[in-house]
Amino acid sequence: MISDHDRKMLEALVCPETRAPLTYDAEAQELISKAAKVAYPIRGGIPIMLRDEARSLD
Repeated sequence: MISDHDRKMLEALVCPETRAPLTYDAEAQELISKAAKVAYPIRGGIPIMLRDEARSLD
């Protein structure tokens, strides 16, 4: 479970490709980049902001 503090930290992150804001999906434990059309996983509370680890949203 993500705390309120962690949620605020996640909201401060941007997409490493587009620099666009990310959306936090608590159920899937992902950060969604609508601009890049990818979802970055969060594993053990740590966002994995690598393109190779991202799931395509196409």
